[in-house]
Amino acid sequence: MAISPLAGKPAPRDMLVDLSRLEREYYAHTPDPDNAAERVSFGTSGHRGSSLRGSFTEAHILAITQAICDYRRGQGIDGPLHMGKDTHALSRPAERTALEVLAANDVTTIVQRDDGVTPTPVISHAILVENRGRHTGLADGIVVTPSHNPPRRDRARGSGDRRPITRTVIRC
Repeated sequence: MAISPLAGKPAPRDMLVDLSRLEREYYAHTPDPDNAAERVSFGTSGHRGSSLRGSFTEAHILAITQAICDYRRGQGIDGPLHMGKDTHALSRPAERTALEVLAANDVTTIVQRDDGVTPTPVISHAILVENRGRHTGLADGIVVTPSHNPPRRDRARGSGDRRPITRTVIRC
């Protein structure tokens, strides 16, 4: 693999993302249900989108998190939900949105203190440790984390097993 000519240099202005606009669009845009590109749509490992294209917005996180709450209730999952996040620009707004839905559904949620970041492996480990030897009060989790895609392409991914949801990853 060749070394990029940009290696070690500041990124060109046209490659930078306007973080204020990214967050503004996350909250402001209402997805059009008649536009397939703006619907919550799970494909290969998850929902992909961008707040700049109206496909990763607060409405999407509200819907995904409410679906998780409905699933938990339907499956009798009543243990704590471990929630983590990474450092991507929309991780905090998406985490905040998800926490509001979880609180409204009376889901006990464990988060990193002081608004800290907690990557997926840490949440997965916490769930496995909490559930070890248990058959009731099972824990699950949500992680808001950057996609492995360029910053203009966001992603929300859910995964799980048939016991409780092992974790749901909301990729942004």
